[in-house]
Amino acid sequence: MATVKERLLSRKPIGGYDDIDDAHGKTGLARNLGLVQLTSLGVGATIGTGIFFILSETVPMAGPATIVSFIIAGIVAGLTALCYAEMAGAVPVSGSSYSYAYATLGEGVAVLIGACLLLEYGVSVAAVAVGWSQYINELTNTLFGFALPDALSYAPEEGGMINLPAVVLIFACGLLLSRGARESTTLNAIMVAMKLIVLAFFVILGIQGWNTDHFAGFWDAGASGILGAAGVVFFTFVGLDAVSTAGSEAKNPRRNMPLAIILSLVIVTAFYVLVATVAIAAQPVAKFDGQEAGLAAILNDVTGSNIFSTVLAAGAIVSIISVTLVVLYGQTRILYSMSADGLLPPIFRRVDPKSKTPVANTWIVTVVIAILAGVVPINFLAEMTSIGTLLAFLVVSIGVMILRRTHPDLPRSFRVPGYPVVPILSAIGCVVIIVTLRPITLLVCLLWIAVAFVYYALYGYKHSRLGQNLAQNDLRH
Repeated sequence: MATVKERLLSRKPIGGYDDIDDAHGKTGLARNLGLVQLTSLGVGATIGTGIFFILSETVPMAGPATIVSFIIAGIVAGLTALCYAEMAGAVPVSGSSYSYAYATLGEGVAVLIGACLLLEYGVSVAAVAVGWSQYINELTNTLFGFALPDALSYAPEEGGMINLPAVVLIFACGLLLSRGARESTTLNAIMVAMKLIVLAFFVILGIQGWNTDHFAGFWDAGASGILGAAGVVFFTFVGLDAVSTAGSEAKNPRRNMPLAIILSLVIVTAFYVLVATVAIAAQPVAKFDGQEAGLAAILNDVTGSNIFSTVLAAGAIVSIISVTLVVLYGQTRILYSMSADGLLPPIFRRVDPKSKTPVANTWIVTVVIAILAGVVPINFLAEMTSIGTLLAFLVVSIGVMILRRTHPDLPRSFRVPGYPVVPILSAIGCVVIIVTLRPITLLVCLLWIAVAFVYYALYGYKHSRLGQNLAQNDLRH
C-alpha cells in the first residue's frame, strides 16, 4: 500500500497520456484544430485583455516605465514560452501545465497546479468580461447618447449592483462553446484578425499625438513600481496556457503545439509594446489614473473626432469576446483532463456525442464565472490571475529540467535553446514577480491551494486513476 508521501510524489507515466488520448480519439474530443486555429487561441487569449484597459492601472504604478513593465513580463513569458514549447512537443495532450506537472513532479504538485490553473483561468475570464462592459458603455454613449446605469455596470464594491454586460458575455460564450470546438475556434480566428487590425489602427492614428514630454520622469516609479506593474501586466500572457490546453484536439500536436506557442508570444509582445508606447506618448501619465476605455479616449483626444474612437471601442468589444471565449475554453479542457485522471467527478469529462464537447462541464464553468464577473471588481481579479499564471509558468520551467533527466530519450519536436540557462532564468523571473505581488493576493492564493488539498484528501486521493493503478499493482505483488 503506497504511503501518502509516495502518492503525492507518484508521477503519471508519459505513456499513460497516449492511452487516454487514444480513448478520447474514439469516444471523446476530436482532433480538428490546425496551426492557424492554435495560434489564434494564443493570440486570442492575450491581446484584448490587458492592453485595452489595464494601462489605467499600470501607468499610475510605473509611470512611463510601464513600457519596461511590459517588456519584463514579455521576457519572462518568452523564456517560459520556450519551456512550454518543449513540454507541448513531448507531452502533447490537453491539461496544460497540470498535465506537465503530473508527468514530472507528481500528483501532489499536479493538484496544486490544477488549483492554480482553475484560479488563473476562471478569474482571468471574469476580469476580461468586467473590462468589456467599460467599452460597451463607451460605444453606446458615443453612438446613441446613453449608457447603462452604474447599478448594472459595476460590481457592488465599485458602487453598483451587478456588472450585467459581463454576465451576458460569459453566457453567450458558454453557449457557443457548447456547440463545438471547431466552430468556436474558427470564429475566434476571425475575431483575432479583427483585433490586430484595430490595434494597428490605434498605433497609426495615435502616433500623430506623439509628445516626448510625456516620457519625463521615466524611472521615477523605481524598481518596485515597475516590477509591481509587471506583476499586474503578467496576466495578459495567459494565452500560452490556452494553446497548451488544446493538445487533445490539435492536428499533428508535436509539430503544431510548440510552433503555435512561439508564434503567439512574438505577435502578442510586439503589439503590447507598440500600443503601450504610443498610448503613453499620446497622453499625459496623470490622465491614465482611473480612466475607462483608455485607448478609445486617447484617439478621441488625438483626432478630435468620435469616429475613430468609436471604431476602436467596437473593435475592443469584438476582440474581448474572443479572449473570453478562448480562456473559457481552456478552463473547461483543464477540468476535463483532471476529471479524466479521476481527480474531479466524471461529469467534467462527459462529452456530448454530437458536438464532441464537454457540455455539462462548460455550463458549470459558465455559471460560476458569470457570478464572479458580476460582483467582483477588476483590480483584485487581475492580481489573482497573475499569481496563478506565475506558479503555472514556474512549474513548467522546472518540469522541463526534470523531464530532460528522467526521460532523456523521449521524442521532442522542440528543444529549449540555451538549456539549462533558459528554464533557470524563467523560474527566477517568475519568483521575482511573485514576491512583488500584494500580501493579500498571496494569502488568498494560499487559502485557495489549502482548499484544493482538502478537496483532494476528501475526493481526489480515493478516485485518482493513478492511485487506483498503484493499489492494483500492490495487490498483484
